[in-house]
Amino acid sequence: MPIVINLDVMLSKRKITSLELAQKIDITPANLSILKTGKAKAIRLSTLEAICRELDCQPGDILEYIN
Repeated sequence: MPIVINLDVMLSKRKITSLELAQKIDITPANLSILKTGKAKAIRLSTLEAICRELDCQPGDILEYIN
């Protein structure tokens, strides 16, 4: 898959757990895990916005296109 989700990197940089982030953005830990492991087929812009707001980052910090 050419798009990589670097959520685990940002969680580590911000010193926050997946569970904490899931609670803050009102998403199930299971769904966040699917995103984190790169198994998601899509991501809602509202979810991406909430992640960026909580982690104080840009969408490009989370999503990366690999050629």
